[in-house]
Amino acid sequence: MTVAWTTELHEQLDWHWSNHVRPHLDGLTDEEYLWQPVDGCWTVRPRTGPDEWGSADFTIDYSAPAPEPPPVTTIAWRMAHITVGVFGMRAASHFGGPPMSYDSFPYAGTAAEGIKQLDDAYASWSAGVRGLDAEALARAVGPAEGPYAESPMTTLVLHINREAIHHGAEILLLRDLYRNRPVR
Repeated sequence: MTVAWTTELHEQLDWHWSNHVRPHLDGLTDEEYLWQPVDGCWTVRPRTGPDEWGSADFTIDYSAPAPEPPPVTTIAWRMAHITVGVFGMRAASHFGGPPMSYDSFPYAGTAAEGIKQLDDAYASWSAGVRGLDAEALARAVGPAEGPYAESPMTTLVLHINREAIHHGAEILLLRDLYRNRPVR
C-alpha cells in the first residue's frame, strides 16, 4: 500500500482545525479575547512605549527565554502565538509567506482582527504543507528551525500540528472557563 504522506500530514491538523478549533472561535467577543483569568497574565495590550514587541498600536507580552514558570496567557496571546510563532514564521521560512516575527507583527486589538490574522496564517501554512511532495518532506528543514535544522520537513510539520492542536485546545478551554466564570 502506498501512503500519501502529504495528505496524511495535512489532514491530521486540518480535520482538527476545521471541525473542532476554528468553528468554536465563532462569536468570540473582544472582552473574552482579552479576558485575564488570573493576575499577571500575558496578553495583547495597547502600546505604551517604543520598546515593546509589535509594530502597530497593540503589543504582546513576550520574553525569550520565557520566565519559569511561564505565565498564564489570554486567548489574544495564544491566538497571536499560533499566528506568528506557530504558522506565520514557518510559512515565511519555508513557503514564501510574508516575513513575520514577534517584534514586528501588527498585533490585533480585537477578536475579529485576531481571528482574521489567525485564519490568514493558517491558510498560508496549510497551503504550503499541501504543496510538499515526498522529496520536500524528506529534506532537512535548515537553520531557520534551530533544533529541527537537521530534521526532515515531516518532523517540523508534525511539530507544528502538535503545537496548533495543543494551543487550540487551550483557547477552547479558556472559552469554557470564561463562559462559566462566576459573575460578580
